[in-house]
Amino acid sequence: MKRPKILIIVGPTASGKTALAIELAKKLGGEVISADSRQVYRGLDIGTGKVTKREMQGIPHHLLDIASPRKALSAGDFVIHASDAIARVACRERLPIIAGGTGFYIDALVGRIALPDVPPNPALRKKLAGNSAAQLFALLKKKDPSRALSMNTPSERNNKVRLIRALEIADGLEGQTFHKRSDLPRYETLWIGINPPFKVLEQKISKRLSQRLKIGMIAEAKRLHARGLSYKRMEALGLEYRSLARFLQGKITRPEMEAELNRDIRRYAKHQLSYWKRNTEIKWIKPSQHETALRTIRKWLGAK
Repeated sequence: MKRPKILIIVGPTASGKTALAIELAKKLGGEVISADSRQVYRGLDIGTGKVTKREMQGIPHHLLDIASPRKALSAGDFVIHASDAIARVACRERLPIIAGGTGFYIDALVGRIALPDVPPNPALRKKLAGNSAAQLFALLKKKDPSRALSMNTPSERNNKVRLIRALEIADGLEGQTFHKRSDLPRYETLWIGINPPFKVLEQKISKRLSQRLKIGMIAEAKRLHARGLSYKRMEALGLEYRSLARFLQGKITRPEMEAELNRDIRRYAKHQLSYWKRNTEIKWIKPSQHETALRTIRKWLGAK
């Protein structure tokens, strides 16, 4: 059976992935499937930089607003939803375009890594619950170094739920590697990566953060909390929401929050690039090279 073709657009935060995906979708008859671990949640709009209806320019987008932020959506859940979206898009004879910055989710989707089928272990969870995030991460580094390495952002390393699940998996596999490659790739893929000069990226990150604060990022966090999203869960969501939760609880001042966010988002961008650089299939372009990307994709599609 012929494998479906999917186009994958990756790159660090604020690099222009979404805009490129929309432009390519318009020119190639595609639909965008978001691969962002936080944009799947309803209400997390300004803080995550979620694409607006106007910015979509009529291009269908999938896997946005599909879950409540009060309950974590796992990589396995993402694979199920994304696989279904790809099938539906392909059945309409349109090109599925995966765009996003959550590398682990995309790798799991296309079969570069295989997610283990390990059931919950209530006894182990209870035993680990009293540990701090730092203690859990240190334990994970011993139990499954490759999984620990993939947790390359402060928000992931401070997420006790995710850390305990990773330890649960490591225990269930009894030493087998979590990051085993799937023997049969599910799709025929073309990877395009956007890699702007880092100084330019830093400027865009700072400008975008200022814009988000101006249009109501703090008010959004207040609404989420008023609707039942605990500060603990908000912090677990990472980056913007972690700092917003700390600010709203009076743990840090607004200037401290802004400085913290500028620092952490820059670090996150560096970690994203480090993660993707391990993938030799990615064809890297500069933000100004959209036409180069288009020619490469059309050649791959064997069209026009």
